[in-house]
Amino acid sequence: MFVDKATKERLHEIREAIKKYGFDKILGQTAKNKIRSKGDDEANELLWDDEIPVKLRLMFQDLGTTFIKLGQLLSTRPDVVGEKIADELANLQDDNPPITYEQVKSIVEEELDGKIEDLFEDFNHQHLATASIGQVHEAKLITGEHVAVKIQKEGITDKIDLDVRILKYIANRADKFNSDLRKLNLPGIMDEFDRSIHKEIDYNNEFMNMQRIEMNFEDNPNIHIPSTYANYCSSKVLTMEFIEGTDLNDVYASTGDEFDKKLLAKNVIDSYLQQLFIDGFFHGDPHPGNIKILENNVICYLDLGMMGSFDEKFKRDLSEVVLLFMDQDVDGLINQLMYMDILDYDIDTTTLRRDLNDLFGRYFGVQLNRFDGVLEALLSLMQEYGVILPNEVVTMARGLSMIEAIAHNLDPEIDVFAELKPVAKRIAKQKLDPKRYFKGKKSNAILYGHMIQALPGLLTRTIHKIDNEELQFRFEVDITDKVSIIALISALIIGSSVVSFGPRLFDMPVISLIGYIIAIILSVIGMRKFVLK
Repeated sequence: MFVDKATKERLHEIREAIKKYGFDKILGQTAKNKIRSKGDDEANELLWDDEIPVKLRLMFQDLGTTFIKLGQLLSTRPDVVGEKIADELANLQDDNPPITYEQVKSIVEEELDGKIEDLFEDFNHQHLATASIGQVHEAKLITGEHVAVKIQKEGITDKIDLDVRILKYIANRADKFNSDLRKLNLPGIMDEFDRSIHKEIDYNNEFMNMQRIEMNFEDNPNIHIPSTYANYCSSKVLTMEFIEGTDLNDVYASTGDEFDKKLLAKNVIDSYLQQLFIDGFFHGDPHPGNIKILENNVICYLDLGMMGSFDEKFKRDLSEVVLLFMDQDVDGLINQLMYMDILDYDIDTTTLRRDLNDLFGRYFGVQLNRFDGVLEALLSLMQEYGVILPNEVVTMARGLSMIEAIAHNLDPEIDVFAELKPVAKRIAKQKLDPKRYFKGKKSNAILYGHMIQALPGLLTRTIHKIDNEELQFRFEVDITDKVSIIALISALIIGSSVVSFGPRLFDMPVISLIGYIIAIILSVIGMRKFVLK
């Protein structure tokens, strides 16, 4: 690692903090003090010290912005750091002294390329909120819109870049010298953190997130996303609609008929399920502070800097996991997680099956209408088996738990499973829909066209090679067995005969045609091997 003066000074601060809280015995500080699992029981016992979570939180708090953000990320990964550390790190306070109005004015004018008086009719000198990365001011545009302006603090990007480089160095060193820490995959966590924090400090990313999720809910009058003003946004300034709604805690405590709590509970669940399973683009931190209730029971999502996303395949696979989970199908769940490359095929499935059955028996022993505790227990079980879940899965589980808690505070009788199951079924069913293979990208249509055009030539060349004994086949079944090859040919013919979907050639589905061609090739091989020899 290249070490300049600033890096040396910061590295010294970090080392002193590590030493202050006793983590030097785990990480090591010099090449002479390499920590290994054998020969240093004291260091390894520290990994299980009950005071470690509190010490870690205090150290992160002392070290400032980057470490606070790292701690907040780790608080969402109980599958990696364990429940105790995750719970303690969730108490980290992301705050910093505010910057002055003169500093705010300078940043806004530089980023938006204009005088603040020309851009805003009014700009409140007092901040509404401040955090380690930025602070928010209330303002009014020249065109009259009431807005909130988020401004990134000066020099924060350089500080974060420096800290991330040092953290990667520490992570690689710890991974190299300590076998217990190696299990946590600290370099992988730091790569994830690097991507995460750089997304957060680029306000263009939050601007695009808000545009996208607003489009996803444009036809839903029950959900509101704050409008953004592109001409007043940059990588360090984000200008959005000012929201004057009611905090969820005040809604919980209300006793009148101002809010329809049952409707709000259903809508908050349905809106998050839409984000997860329909849009594949979801709020990564939907805690009560990031949701306000507007007039007419409209739900407004705030703070959209960190979002999770699923592609179409992962979305369908995940919906199947949910269905198998709710049906308590242990074997199906294990197979699905293996298919998704979350579980290794060499895992001890016998013990895992027993532990999953115990988990289901504990939480599903009575009629269950919520996930409370179940997801946390499942994540903890995965940790015991050394399974590092994809970040999107953990983010989804955490977000779903938060939304469920909000819904139950609004309506204790709501059945979350009843809301979730039909959505998951609908998405999973799409996986079995043959039409999905032929929809979408133009490249698919071009590919099918090429396949159809190439089939006659391919069939001719293949039969020619078989005739000249130039083609060899390898099958998992015993091809020397007459019964095996007859059964394989029969299966191909029957399977090809029942297919009725997809592009057609010679008035038959292309998939059927390919099946018949393979059956013909195998028949030729069988004839030559068993009849004509």
